[in-house]
Amino acid sequence: MKQFITLLFIGISTTLFSQQIDYNTKKGFVAEGYDVVSYFTNKKPLEGNKNLQTTFDGVKFKFSSAKNLELFKENPKKYVPQYGGYCAYAVVAKKTKMYIDAEAYEIRDGKLYLFYSSWINNKLDDWQEGNTKELQVKGDANWEKLKHKKN
Repeated sequence: MKQFITLLFIGISTTLFSQQIDYNTKKGFVAEGYDVVSYFTNKKPLEGNKNLQTTFDGVKFKFSSAKNLELFKENPKKYVPQYGGYCAYAVVAKKTKMYIDAEAYEIRDGKLYLFYSSWINNKLDDWQEGNTKELQVKGDANWEKLKHKKN
């Protein structure tokens, strides 16, 4: 009985104190299944291959090559998009999570930022027209309040 109570307490504590970040996995994968390493190594996003995937922090990622998969496994935090892969500008300006166009992105200070984009509205343009350093600081603060809320 004592072991059962201990295990129950550990299970409840783990659930309460280790809330998982809410990642944008609209298409089943972070970054809509694009290879997050390719943003850094190819200077453009490449679609991931269903045969080259891994899980990190409870969510799935796809990769365009075995080399990129290995690079990710060596240092996943380097490649995971900021703000759980949601639109960076929406996190900053509206304190909300918005889906993205995986081809609308920016690498800034070694971090990947993804943005919403449509034929009439590109949030990457709004981001780049603003004071990006201030936007990053505001986005980081807003994300602390949003990251555990399910979208």
